[in-house]
Amino acid sequence: TNPAFKEVLSRIESHEDCRNLPMISFLILPMQRVTRLPLLMDTICQKTPKDSAKYENCKQALKEVSKVHSQVIAVWAGAALTLQTHSWRLQCDFPALQPFPLVSSSRWLLKRGELTAYVEDTGLFSKRTSKQQVYFFLFNDVLIITKKK
Repeated sequence: TNPAFKEVLSRIESHEDCRNLPMISFLILPMQRVTRLPLLMDTICQKTPKDSAKYENCKQALKEVSKVHSQVIAVWAGAALTLQTHSWRLQCDFPALQPFPLVSSSRWLLKRGELTAYVEDTGLFSKRTSKQQVYFFLFNDVLIITKKK
């Protein structure tokens, strides 16, 4: 939303060193490389003769690269969930839960969505049922039901 930031970003992206690529491509590039490494290592292993001394080294390298790949994906997924949780925290009002730490490394979102809640209002001489749209967040350890802003 900051116009000065947009202007600087557009100037950087139009620089010849960036080859007119958007900033997002530079942010995604390291992840693409990490995901391609196991594929590349596997291809190298397939091309290495099985009776070669280098074959065992190749298999060990593939195992280690795959381990690093799995760790990076796990950290990336956790960071993405944390970012989403921060985003949802800003979108919803939780007045009664201000001290409640919604974002936590031990908490992750399982499901979210909009539901229709039927609220029963019983008066002295009448009983009414009304519909109310609510938005819910089901985490691994807590269920939060709220209204959208």
